[in-house]
Amino acid sequence: MSLEPSTPPSGTQPQVFGCEVQPERDGVRVLPRGELDAASGPALERQIGELRDAGFRRLILDLSQLDFMDSTGLRLILKWDAEARQDGFSIVLVPGPPTVQRVFEVTGTAAHLPFV
Repeated sequence: MSLEPSTPPSGTQPQVFGCEVQPERDGVRVLPRGELDAASGPALERQIGELRDAGFRRLILDLSQLDFMDSTGLRLILKWDAEARQDGFSIVLVPGPPTVQRVFEVTGTAAHLPFV
């Protein structure tokens, strides 16, 4: 499923943001690709909200296909992690490439999130 295109940083080629959803045996895997930023974050948030509303209790957020993530993506992930802890659903994260993981390392959040 393709969602809205994101706005690239100045001087780079536009990266189309997309999101694939793969049902799995005990949950659903969400694979965003491209750039997760202020332009694309709301689309991903809507997608995850729809999956939760549909009754999925286990969410695997696979960051491996992202080219870029800014603080918008970090904020969304921290929000979903907090909601999971309160509401009893499960969220796990598959690490992204080094440029994405750097956001978690610089902010000191990598050790506090459920990476697999």
